[in-house]
Amino acid sequence: MSLSLRTQNTRFMTGLLASAATALVMATSAQADGHTAAFMDLEFDKTQNLNASELIGARVYASEADISNEPLAADGEKEWDDIGEIDEIVLSRSGDITSVIVGVGGFLGLGEKSVAVDLSELTFVSDGEDADEYFIVVKASAAGVKDAPEYMTNSDAMAHSDRQMLAAPAVERDGYETMEAEQLTSENLTGARVYGSNDEDIGEIDSLLLTDAGKIDRAVIGVGGFLGLGEKDIAVTMEELTIMQKGGDFRVYIDSTEEALEAQPAYEG
Repeated sequence: MSLSLRTQNTRFMTGLLASAATALVMATSAQADGHTAAFMDLEFDKTQNLNASELIGARVYASEADISNEPLAADGEKEWDDIGEIDEIVLSRSGDITSVIVGVGGFLGLGEKSVAVDLSELTFVSDGEDADEYFIVVKASAAGVKDAPEYMTNSDAMAHSDRQMLAAPAVERDGYETMEAEQLTSENLTGARVYGSNDEDIGEIDSLLLTDAGKIDRAVIGVGGFLGLGEKDIAVTMEELTIMQKGGDFRVYIDSTEEALEAQPAYEG
């Protein structure tokens, strides 16, 4: 009688442990499935897919004529306007690409600015047998590019809305040449003196603010103060400045007085 009870208890415990082990395996499998559900088995196909890194820095062309993605005739791109390059790609919170940001500085005499282009408006025109040989083209006119609204982040928009924009002054100085923003580097401009249109010295370029692509976006002018003390920093766009060069000497002009600049909102960098 005692042996029979022990045997029953052994069988009960064995069954209980086996059930627990089975439940543990099932739970572990379910947990593993839950942890890997976000991942997918993807094989990259360059005929169908693009890496975002390949687009950053890619040139963008504008064409007024209809565009097809058929292979391009030799030198066919010469019929298009090279408007700039892709600086950034904007995604929605749900992961969809909404637009690409194209820097169009220097196009047709334009100052540096960024414009947003809907991804669906871009055509990838084949430029060879290889799938990764292509031109990126948007259907647009030169006037359309020039009049396109400037892309700004929330912080940019707030900074721009806090101050009144100025027009770059028309300046001529003997021996000096007017420079475009894309011809300049931070080494050229940092420390350069800033003058009003009547040649009054009103400050200096303390620093330059760059885009994510490394291009000069705005200049921070230090005005007022004495020997660097008590200066007030004002950030202005490159479109508000006229920059002159004579040899290694750079002079920056703005259509303002020192007092008027000091009255503008300070740049809090």
